[in-house]
Amino acid sequence: MVVSHSLVPLFFFMMLLVQAMSSGIDLTWQDARATFYGDASGADTMQGACGYGDLFKQGYGLATTALSTALINNGLACGACFQITCVNDPQWCIMGAKPITVTATNLCPPDYSKTTDIWCNPPQKHFDLSYKMFTSIAHYKAGVIPVKYRRVPCIKKGGVRFELKGNPYFLLVLVYNVANGGDVTNVSIQGSKTGWITMSHNWGQNWGVNINLVGQSLSFRVTTSSGESLSLPHVAPSNWQFGQTYKTKQNF
Repeated sequence: MVVSHSLVPLFFFMMLLVQAMSSGIDLTWQDARATFYGDASGADTMQGACGYGDLFKQGYGLATTALSTALINNGLACGACFQITCVNDPQWCIMGAKPITVTATNLCPPDYSKTTDIWCNPPQKHFDLSYKMFTSIAHYKAGVIPVKYRRVPCIKKGGVRFELKGNPYFLLVLVYNVANGGDVTNVSIQGSKTGWITMSHNWGQNWGVNINLVGQSLSFRVTTSSGESLSLPHVAPSNWQFGQTYKTKQNF
């Protein structure tokens, strides 16, 4: 079957729409502003308030953004994906540039001592992009630009991943590489000798539990903001170790 080239963008949009509807994501464009932080290497975008650490090793790369307080939802929006385009600024927007897609990996902290350029203070909706992403849609000398943004499904390679940290009496789990909805809102854990235990949101996408689970294999149940849940049995074997990351084959 021959498909007209004019129908290809429509086909991909319809695929995105179906995926978004299934995950409860709103594709409506909204107004915001954007700046950038760091340089072309992206070194300053590593680590951050979501807890992701080395973004290259974890698969996020430089297609990332920090969110203002109004957007980050106390860290629960970490992992969400956004499509962003520069608008209404012909001097600084790169004409013909395609919208960028980024994952939220950090917080753009508010500065209540300032009275001007308060981009990340509530109730401003603001994206502090990596240098690479900002200069994909605008000239870097612009500094700050008006943008349109919308939530989109996250496309990730491989399954959900869990990094285990803490000590025998406090287990802290970083959940990342989450597809579709992207942002995790609830996590439950089950040891091979326990029932399901609801974990507490600690910070970013780190979830904790005050129970000694050393020597037990670990299963997880993850829920995103869209309400979708995924049960992942036997993620970590009974000889799991602190500081290790365990990969699954399943994703949303």
